[in-house]
Amino acid sequence: MRIAVVGAGTVGTAVAVRWLRAGHTITAVAGRDATVVRAARWLPGVPVLPTGDAPAGADVVVLGAPDDALSDVVASLEGALADGSWALHLSGARGLDVLEPLERSGVRALALHPLQTFADVAGAVDALPGAAIAVTARDNEGTALGQELARDLGGRPFVLADADRPLYHAAAVFASNDLVAVSGAALELFTAAGVPDAATAMHPLQSATLENVRRLGPQQALTGPAVRGDAGTIDRNLGAVASAAPALVPAYVTLCRVAMDVAGARLPDDRRRAVEEVLAKWS
Repeated sequence: MRIAVVGAGTVGTAVAVRWLRAGHTITAVAGRDATVVRAARWLPGVPVLPTGDAPAGADVVVLGAPDDALSDVVASLEGALADGSWALHLSGARGLDVLEPLERSGVRALALHPLQTFADVAGAVDALPGAAIAVTARDNEGTALGQELARDLGGRPFVLADADRPLYHAAAVFASNDLVAVSGAALELFTAAGVPDAATAMHPLQSATLENVRRLGPQQALTGPAVRGDAGTIDRNLGAVASAAPALVPAYVTLCRVAMDVAGARLPDDRRRAVEEVLAKWS
């Protein structure tokens, strides 16, 4: 299949590399200034063209633009895609509606989203195999094509309803982005507490925790003062956080409440009330 990539950033470049290795032809890529350097490194011989020229001759035009820029990219491509070709976006949060201006001229709409984190191209190329990949299409033909392309990335396709994409993406934010944000907060507090090489020190803790979540599920994997209802410990924690990094107090309070909800029946009602009294004092 002949594939062009418009918005060949980290993800766009990585999927192009994987599809090229699977036997597809990457006809062209387009993007910002850094795209030229990425293409030379990862897609040697693939032409880097202006956005409006990149779709020429492609069966599938992949849109790798950021979520909020996707509408503008679609508008810039009106009239550039061949009737009957496919426009495929890689956004997890956007639905097929963003592609409607192209569909009005006979273009087919498709969306793929790998449920994986991609910080750089090398890591993304390695991380795609085995990743779950959400496929959203208008019809069975689109679903079949999306599943084929997902498998050619090395991924495990699953069908995701168009209406469920924002909720799915919110879940991905909790699973990945918020995990990184909380890690940053933990690193700040470990460093303030004088833990040497704090990033290395906390890595085994986090790795074991994620493995426990995989093996046992969140409720049984949960440990710590929230699931035990240790109101005194939580109060002392919050006092220390308030002294070292006061901006993190609201996050601790909110996540403690989330943890108690995850704990469910493991946390007796009287202990939950005791913790809530402490949290109310710090809210």
